[in-house]
Amino acid sequence: MDDTVLITGGAGFIGSHTAAELLSRGYRVRVLDNLDPQVHGPERRRPAYLDSDVELQVGDVRDPAAVARALKGVSSVFHFAARVGVGQSMYEMRSYMDTNVGGTAVLLEQLLKQPVARLVVASSMSIYGEGLYRDAHGQLVEDAERDAEQVRQGRWEVYDDEGRALQPVATPEPKRPTLSSIYALSKMDQERMCLLFGQAYHIPAVALRFFNAYGENQALSNPYTGVLAIFGSRLLHRRPPLIFEDGLQRRDFIHVKDLARACRLALETRDAAGRALNIGSGRSITIGDLAAETARAMDSDIAATVTGEYRTGDIRHCFADISAARDILGFQPQVALAQGLLELSEWLSRQESVDRVEEARNELVARGLAV
Repeated sequence: MDDTVLITGGAGFIGSHTAAELLSRGYRVRVLDNLDPQVHGPERRRPAYLDSDVELQVGDVRDPAAVARALKGVSSVFHFAARVGVGQSMYEMRSYMDTNVGGTAVLLEQLLKQPVARLVVASSMSIYGEGLYRDAHGQLVEDAERDAEQVRQGRWEVYDDEGRALQPVATPEPKRPTLSSIYALSKMDQERMCLLFGQAYHIPAVALRFFNAYGENQALSNPYTGVLAIFGSRLLHRRPPLIFEDGLQRRDFIHVKDLARACRLALETRDAAGRALNIGSGRSITIGDLAAETARAMDSDIAATVTGEYRTGDIRHCFADISAARDILGFQPQVALAQGLLELSEWLSRQESVDRVEEARNELVARGLAV
């Protein structure tokens, strides 16, 4: 066994940057990816952004034979293969659970036959549902949720029993999950499966709960990609970004190069084994402000359209407490949002994309998942 690292789903956005980070540190990198047409286009060709030193094996993580081939001679595994997108998961349940949960089960069964020194799984902020809140008395609230009736009335915030809005605070790892979508459920299953497997079979496993990643190589024609890529794609087509609710919902955006560095640290840090760690910027921004910042970075005068609509599965506020990642991994984000948006804008100016945002929105409306 050598220092060859396998990345399942490694031809995608985060996987390609993680591969580049590992190559820069002397690792050999193999990728197993099915080149899903929704991400890579109907031609399903090797993406030009994937480093030429990466060994690409085209195959599906649900195929035991493909996984077994990919694991030969591998020392560690990053498990990134998954279907992503909250809205789509609410009407393609079988596909999401089959890929995200079933594919993870196939990988773990193959790891019984070909053990590795470390397993790092991509988890998600979505498992938290709503983030952590504080009430008017200063008490933390872990299980806050919005009900269907209040969002139909356009009451967007999370309220206490007396109708007072709760104050969002940074969400740490011990916060109890309040799952709000099939995607979130599948990511929670992936995380728990990998950590349980690692504990049972003495394979050091780490779960990284990714917050909102952005940067080069996002799939601009995929309407279920990250929100910054969606905003950028809309602006490229001289169309206003669409913002659900009132635009005051808060999120945490981390540059993909920072995220890739956190992935490498999780591979190399002994004390990370058995842990689930938030990987975000540690800062929050409203979606409305994010749209305005993106337009400024792209030198666009197009203002976002606030739709006042609600999507099933969406949460109000969630942003990361990254103190555990700092303490355990020595992780510190290095790319400020303003700098990252300028880099993203420069990359976007060289790209072509198909705007399918309204098509995706109409699909949700037709299914009663956006109101």
